[in-house]
Amino acid sequence: MEHTVKQISDLFPCREHLIRQLYRFYGEGDPFPPAVYLYGHTSTGKSAILREFLPHLNDTKYAFLNAIECYTNKILFETILNRLTNHVPCADNGYTSVATVDCMRDFVAQLQAMDDEWAYVIVLENAERVRDMDHNVLPMLLRLPEVSGLNISVVLVSDLPFEKYFIRTGLSPVMKVFVPEYSKKDIAAIMMGGFEKVREELRTNLEQMGEGSARQAALSEEDVAKRTEVLLELSPEFYENYLSMFLNVFFKVCRDLKELQLVSFECFQKYCEPVLDGTIAPHDVNKLWRHILKTMKLALGTIYMRMGSVNQELLRPTAQETSESLEQVQTMKRLARNLELPFYAKYLLIAAYLASHNAAKEDKRLFMKNHGKQKKRMQSVNAKAKVSEKMATQMGPKSFTIDRLLAIFYAILDEKVGLNCHLLAQISTLIHLKFLIFASGEGSIMDGSARLQCTVGMDFITHIGKMVGFNVRQYLCDFF
Repeated sequence: MEHTVKQISDLFPCREHLIRQLYRFYGEGDPFPPAVYLYGHTSTGKSAILREFLPHLNDTKYAFLNAIECYTNKILFETILNRLTNHVPCADNGYTSVATVDCMRDFVAQLQAMDDEWAYVIVLENAERVRDMDHNVLPMLLRLPEVSGLNISVVLVSDLPFEKYFIRTGLSPVMKVFVPEYSKKDIAAIMMGGFEKVREELRTNLEQMGEGSARQAALSEEDVAKRTEVLLELSPEFYENYLSMFLNVFFKVCRDLKELQLVSFECFQKYCEPVLDGTIAPHDVNKLWRHILKTMKLALGTIYMRMGSVNQELLRPTAQETSESLEQVQTMKRLARNLELPFYAKYLLIAAYLASHNAAKEDKRLFMKNHGKQKKRMQSVNAKAKVSEKMATQMGPKSFTIDRLLAIFYAILDEKVGLNCHLLAQISTLIHLKFLIFASGEGSIMDGSARLQCTVGMDFITHIGKMVGFNVRQYLCDFF
């Protein structure tokens, strides 16, 4: 047990507790639990750990499938049987399944005919989609050992808590395992473990720079050799200092490990440039911070968008500051045009940005016509003399409620539109696109208890406003 746990824990740091729990369920030789519900936020390692763990089990066959792909009962049942029996539909067998299964009774009959000397595990990802199938599918999946007579277990993997699976006839009890989000310390430890891989990718990029490209002149062999030598001398402490800066800026906005790793590498290339060309010493943290600050602010505006080479275009160094600013503006315009959001979704995104970057106490003055006369006091005059570092648009997004979002939406929208399911669906779409993220109360949009944050940047939302003829700056306290 200890050897297996240690081997998998080395691949997935900060998840030893989850691995031990899975081993207690499946690795001690006892009959498997009928059903295990594994849930938690995205990018927390649920499916990846299962894919690494199950091959270590003896005399066990397993099947991974995605409920999004198996959108009918027939496809779901036949896919399970194909993968448990290692049957692959191909040209030789006419792309047929191992058996034709049209209903639940046929599926159970096929399971009863399987070899009972083996144990079986079925892993169903995006399990919340099973709620949209026939009403008997989910209750039967939770009782497969009882109806089949096999040592078989179903692992349901989802982002939602099990309380969201409501069926009037009730469900069999399941073993619930919650996978928590990575903490800031956990993410730093995981990303620190990839230092050698990051350094190797940077070395590959330097070799490509030596060959040149259409947008950038080639470096001489001497420069490439010199920079490569400096790169190989960089210590893990140098990368650790960078990760500390990076997470201080990004952790509040994004906790998705995959996104953080992607943006971290893009920013690290820019962070290393003055060190590799010798203009800044590796130990001069203050100068490196001033050098990377602007790059990180730009990356905050596109952290979830993942649209081609947008981030690279924004972060690419240019010869003159004016040409760099022009390129950033043009990139944001292209990004805004390519999104093709619905009309009301654009206004909802604008309302979300205003809610994230204005204080709630200023809403009455900003969005109501008859808000009363505001007295001029010396304190308010001094408060408006802000430096850019203290501006709300530079300090990151604040959380807001659904009620406040809708109130601002109706205040800035010229036409009257009722609150209906289509409008709430567009809020869910913005959350799915990662333009809005949950600060608390995830999954509770309908009851209004959720708090959200807007992740897009100032330049991007300005172009969205221009597309619908709305002046965003006019409704931001920073520009009064």
